Amino acid sequence: MDINGFYCALGEAINGPGGYFGWNLAAVDDCLKGGFGAQPPFTVEWLHSNAMRSDLTDHPAPGSDTAVDLDRALTVITAD
Repeated sequence: MDINGFYCALGEAINGPGGYFGWNLAAVDDCLKGGFGAQPPFTVEWLHSNAMRSDLTDHPAPGSDTAVDLDRALTVITAD
């Protein structure tokens, strides 16, 4: 899965099929704080996160020479 697939899967996990929840970490953070879609508290069960870590490391974000840091993504998603 590439980074676009990650954001698509996150959006669909939270807001259902075709759901949007950001296309970069800043947008995800805005969605979490802006009351878009599902309202906290909610739980997202992330299966196979280690495989995603490898995929994100191997596929840089568009327009970037660095991969998205999964730990940073988790920090944004789990922050209060």
